[in-house]
Amino acid sequence: MAEAEENRSKWIKIRLKPTEQKMLERKYKKTTSRCLSEYARALLLGKPVTLLNRDRSMDEILEQLLLLRRELNAVGNNLNQAVRQINSAHGSINDHMLSNLLQVINGRLEPSIVEIKERMTQYAVLWSQKLRVGKA
Repeated sequence: MAEAEENRSKWIKIRLKPTEQKMLERKYKKTTSRCLSEYARALLLGKPVTLLNRDRSMDEILEQLLLLRRELNAVGNNLNQAVRQINSAHGSINDHMLSNLLQVINGRLEPSIVEIKERMTQYAVLWSQKLRVGKA
């Protein structure tokens, strides 16, 4: 039978200079610890502390991916508007009108879709190169 885990009931009080406190808080904020006391316990007891690691080199790629997402949303909105126009014809649409509308949709959407695919391919290549460099 496993022993029940003890509650933390003992206090240790320490005094710090304001600069020491700022330094401690700055270091704590760079970790995955949920609170300062958790971080301090890990340091005092010699347990490993996990630091946050952010790859700033990927910021540009992430910004571009966000722009691509917006562009895809715009393409979807255009497509929805075109479909609404088709549905609002109330059966009076003929094959010629439908063909013209589909050509307009294709003319507007196709260049955007091609550009998005090309840029996504470029980012995938760049991403895979960064992953290979990171593993080497």
